[in-house]
Amino acid sequence: MIPTLTGTAGAPPPLDLARLPAVTAVLAERAAEHDRDATFPYEGFQHVHEAGLLTATVAPRHGGPGAGLADTVRILRALGAGDPAVALVTAMTLFVHAAQARTPAWPEAAYAELLAASAEGPALVNALRVEPELGSPVRGGLPATTARRDGGSWLLTGRKIYSTGAVGLSHLLVFARTDEDPVRVGAFVVRAGSPGLTVEPTWDHVGLRASRSDDVVLDSVRVPLGDVVGLAAAGDTPGARADPVTGAWNALGLPALYLGIARAALDWLTGFLHERVPTALGAPLATLPRFRAAVGEIEASLLGADTLVDTFAARVDAGEPGAAERAGAVKVLATRAAIGAVETAVSLTGNHGLTRTRPLQRHYRDVLCSRVHTPQDDSVLLALGTAVLDAAAPPPPTAPTRTTVTPKTPGR
Repeated sequence: MIPTLTGTAGAPPPLDLARLPAVTAVLAERAAEHDRDATFPYEGFQHVHEAGLLTATVAPRHGGPGAGLADTVRILRALGAGDPAVALVTAMTLFVHAAQARTPAWPEAAYAELLAASAEGPALVNALRVEPELGSPVRGGLPATTARRDGGSWLLTGRKIYSTGAVGLSHLLVFARTDEDPVRVGAFVVRAGSPGLTVEPTWDHVGLRASRSDDVVLDSVRVPLGDVVGLAAAGDTPGARADPVTGAWNALGLPALYLGIARAALDWLTGFLHERVPTALGAPLATLPRFRAAVGEIEASLLGADTLVDTFAARVDAGEPGAAERAGAVKVLATRAAIGAVETAVSLTGNHGLTRTRPLQRHYRDVLCSRVHTPQDDSVLLALGTAVLDAAAPPPPTAPTRTTVTPKTPGR
């Protein structure tokens, strides 16, 4: 049962970035419990909501602060250090509001309904796109989830997997195809609790266990005819990102929360090295040059990754040409840095770090999830390498020019 959540009637809470350290700390208090039991952190979203973080990217024309990608990266890094499951669902909600701020596509009444819910309490929203057979739609293919027109409504039938935050969502953007000829695809706005909508508790993952990324089953779920975002002809790649900026928000926002996990791992590591005093040494491990150098290596790596993500987020906000297109490469570097940092911490602590009662093993399991998000490394590196090689390719040889000689006329 979802607890009743309170908020300020009429408008969402004002954005207060100064509360980020306090929100991080309170999320961390119950992160281990939610991870252990795979329970959804409802109370964590209440804290995030009260600081105005869930609605940070709502456009000023809707009464929101209109935060850009740079502030979103800052928010997600802090939340990731506290509870990455909360950070991940928050990211999805922020991305939806940011997309609506840039390019209004929601039906006006449906978005007003979402904003009204956001004023009352945490209103979580996510795009459900992945299916058992389809996989990630960005690689192409039509969804099996079908929308059939029935009078003034659509009837949605299908199954979505890896539906992050499914049990706590207020609104679900369900990627589906119509049964028309020609086929159209779009994101259908489904309300939580709609008849025919079921969340099956299938999520039993190694990492981000509290995200409750369960299966969502739709059995003739009724959606008003106009409540569709981006309904259009399928095209060659129906599930492709709408534009480079939308892709950049995903490619830079998500690594930020995993860098937050790595920071939390480093914080625990430094405490452990100061507390651990082997008998043979008679002094804390933190005094040994080997550990100091290793910690320095982690710090340097995270500093570089944080700076890269922050810099490109600011460039995307500024509309710098080419910044959004290069965000995928930044994601590869940032997630590798985050994973590498936690792996190094594990190697330095051995059994201590992998003990269930210590948070490092949880950070390790969570940070590994960074690899699964779109755009994935192979797609990014293939596109990047292709662009570099194509730009360096020599021009094709030109055919020799034939010269026509006109014979002279006698007598001239």
